[in-house]
Amino acid sequence: MKRPTVRLDSVCERIDYGFTASADFRVTEPRLLRITDIQNGAVDWNHVPGCRITPKEEAEKRLNPGDIVFARTGATTGKCFLIKHAPRAVFASYLIRLRATDEVLPNYLYAFFQSQSYWHQIKGAVRGAAQGGVNSTTLSSLVVPMPDLSEQRRVAGEFEQADRLVRIRRSALELTDTFLPAAFLELFGDPSTNPNGFDQVQLDDELACIESGESPICEGPRQSVNQWAVLGLGAVTRGFLKPEENKRLPDDVKPRPELEVHDGDVLVTRKNTYDLVAACALVRRPPERLLLPDTIFRFRLKTNSRLSPVLLWGLFSFPTFRRRVQALASGSAGSMPGISKNKFKSIYCPAPPLPMQLKFAALVERVERIRAVQSEALRQAEHLFDSLLSGAFGPGG
Repeated sequence: MKRPTVRLDSVCERIDYGFTASADFRVTEPRLLRITDIQNGAVDWNHVPGCRITPKEEAEKRLNPGDIVFARTGATTGKCFLIKHAPRAVFASYLIRLRATDEVLPNYLYAFFQSQSYWHQIKGAVRGAAQGGVNSTTLSSLVVPMPDLSEQRRVAGEFEQADRLVRIRRSALELTDTFLPAAFLELFGDPSTNPNGFDQVQLDDELACIESGESPICEGPRQSVNQWAVLGLGAVTRGFLKPEENKRLPDDVKPRPELEVHDGDVLVTRKNTYDLVAACALVRRPPERLLLPDTIFRFRLKTNSRLSPVLLWGLFSFPTFRRRVQALASGSAGSMPGISKNKFKSIYCPAPPLPMQLKFAALVERVERIRAVQSEALRQAEHLFDSLLSGAFGPGG
């Protein structure tokens, strides 16, 4: 049976734009909610600035529980946030506020706004708009499945449970990722100040070579591990290799097997934004046929080096040491900053005794096993989340 559908504006009390004002952290109320205050589906109201506004304007732009705000433009265009509770707050001009009528549950609408059906309509509207972005007309014309309130309650309840599970799994993984920097600090101290007085060695004396790859014009992500692919910069920006961040090598380009990444490789971005240049990843049991791009260096240590690959990764991942390395980056106006091989070689590193390095390597191995379990749990939670949305809002749902 075909599900009943409605235009979104037919079940909305209002769809309107936010308040144009300067954020002012000296003002405590009302808060001024901005796009940048919404991170990972949550708002830390303690860090949301205030604004100056007349009582009449505040009454017009005041956020209430059940309101849904949408990003109008930028990298998060179309993403939304459901106000479940809020202090005295209004919303800024780059957001659109939707307030539903009693005919529809806000939680149900919020679930729909995560579905592929919603994103298909939004992306089509943005592509067809003269200036891009989302506006009130775009939202008003969205077609929404509209079952009765009992079915809305069921869908919203299942969505909330699945969403909560994904957040729990993601938080557990993020918490695990804080362990190794803390363990590194406990074992070795801050490498920028070297409080234990470890010998300092220059990378130029410890490295057999620094290898760089190639970046031919490639296609989308590969479909099979039997295909050769080139890693993207995103593959190394989180500390551990993300092999799915790749682009398939065209059939007419011959792969260079000597550029294939291997277990134990230390990969460092030589060129990126200032925040991500010198990002480092330790490669563990990678899929086959993944190649280095020209934006990532591979550090190969000498067999008699006083630094282990795991220690080198730990150094480049430690915040204070990494900032020191990032300070070496340079670039012309309009280009991404980069660090040359010679500048990397000029870096001095503390070299703790080998038993300490082996102890840290054992900790890394243990944490990697935990991460693998947690990553799989997160993948399954996300699959459940997507399946529920597809079942509720996909064709035939």
